[in-house]
Amino acid sequence: KDCEDVLMDFDSLKDAGSALGTAAVTVMDKSVDMIAAIRRLSHFYSHESCGQCTPCREGTGWMERILENIEEGNADQREIPMLEEISRSIEGHTICALGDAAAWPVQGLIRRFKHVMEDRIAHPEKF
Repeated sequence: KDCEDVLMDFDSLKDAGSALGTAAVTVMDKSVDMIAAIRRLSHFYSHESCGQCTPCREGTGWMERILENIEEGNADQREIPMLEEISRSIEGHTICALGDAAAWPVQGLIRRFKHVMEDRIAHPEKF
């Protein structure tokens, strides 16, 4: 519903509490497992990290592992705020933009789909 009336430009999305980030747009329907999608994206950023910056080198791998645990239902509810804290530790603390690009999808997942993450952790047998 949030997306129905929002223009796809930087200012409109910012006003709506979202962003274009790196301006790459991926369209997904409601059947997509958002936890799996962002975990896969986190894998990409973890793999692509050059390793020069500690926040990116270490943090992208941590985010991927936590998302793997959440996806499989093998996580604890306390790992959601931990995941957000790791993403905030990466954002703005790296030499290049890869760190920010890795952090933003995770932050968006938590902001928009935290209830899905909590449900996956609480009831892994449903997934």
